[in-house]
Amino acid sequence: MGVGFLLTPTSFLDDCHADCGDYFTLRPARDRTLVITADPAAIKQVFTGDPALLHAGAGNVVLAPILGSGSVLLLDGREHLRHRRLLLAPFRGERMRAHADTMREVAERHVAGWPRDRRFGVLPSMQAITLEIILRAVFGVTDPAQMARLGEPLRQLLDMVSPPRRVLALGLTATRTTGPLSPWRRFAAARAAADRVIHEEITARRRELDAGGPDRDDIFSMLVAARDDDGRALTDDELRDELMTLLVAGHETTATALSWTLERVTRHPDVLAQLRSEQSSGEGTAYLDAVIKETLRLRPVVPAVVRQLQQPMTFGPWDLPAGVNIAPSIYLLHRRADLYPDPTAFRPERFLERTPGTYEWIPFGGGVRRCLGAGFALLEMREVLSVVLSDAAPRAQTARPESTARRAITFAPARGGKVLVGA
Repeated sequence: MGVGFLLTPTSFLDDCHADCGDYFTLRPARDRTLVITADPAAIKQVFTGDPALLHAGAGNVVLAPILGSGSVLLLDGREHLRHRRLLLAPFRGERMRAHADTMREVAERHVAGWPRDRRFGVLPSMQAITLEIILRAVFGVTDPAQMARLGEPLRQLLDMVSPPRRVLALGLTATRTTGPLSPWRRFAAARAAADRVIHEEITARRRELDAGGPDRDDIFSMLVAARDDDGRALTDDELRDELMTLLVAGHETTATALSWTLERVTRHPDVLAQLRSEQSSGEGTAYLDAVIKETLRLRPVVPAVVRQLQQPMTFGPWDLPAGVNIAPSIYLLHRRADLYPDPTAFRPERFLERTPGTYEWIPFGGGVRRCLGAGFALLEMREVLSVVLSDAAPRAQTARPESTARRAITFAPARGGKVLVGA
């Protein structure tokens, strides 16, 4: 597949698209073939196709070592639908919006500690903010000691799988060695430590709910209490895998998206001025929402989604055999000039002028596999950015954009989204 895809991923994709068009093939491992596509018709075909023939779980197998085989991202068929239905309820309507105050309170406390009049990368702080929000809103943990006991092993595990070279060294797509100096062995030990505290929380929460403890509105408690159509609850192992999925999907990705948004707006003073004008007017968040959507268009955190073909299928001019993974490229789709005129320009107004089609703006995927936490992530971004704009007065010291660096499966600002915060 080449070093380019690891070290300069966006340039690599741009070059492949320029040379090969809307379809090209990558082979990240000997037994894994990826057909990347930027063809809107093919992408719609993937998202509207029969899930029995387009397996997302099999396509996401690279995530199994950290998420576990019971994750909704790794399941297909009936079990995927069962887990998705159980997970969907906590992310609906008022239940989700009830966490807005928590998001603001966490953001205000962290932003108050940002250094003033000094450039710094916001990504580590955004990771701390989103992790605390996950621990409070998802896990229902508010006690500082309990938060540290749970958060530290989870943070260590996530840090182990962030650098792309370490992902390869861990053997997520290669042979896993278990010698005394093996990266895989160190990863397995970190995963075991994280699993231990998660299972302790599961046991304690079940005991609390069985004893008729206080009503809780956190997502963890709702999942423990949830029952499917046959009256079955999630097992401890299934709960562990889904909690890890919510942590990974809702922590690193949202922190990265927040960092990209600040990187973008501070390098566009006109956009920043419009955001401040909207905020001071108190007349809603339409422009802020457009800024968030434009950032997710131009700097998507996850570059592609993957489906494994269960039988031969035709996409565009290509007949693909069973076993091949087709990967709609979010990054390349969002940069098509026929969908987004002047596609590399950061212009939030485009989302006020026109609502893109269902299969034209896909930062959260699409179809029956669209990210369950999309609404939660957008709400979190809105609340955190509102705090930053009002409390930190961010600006850039340079107009030069940051390049993209690969962090495990995400595309992040290479220098952590450096900004300058006013006194």
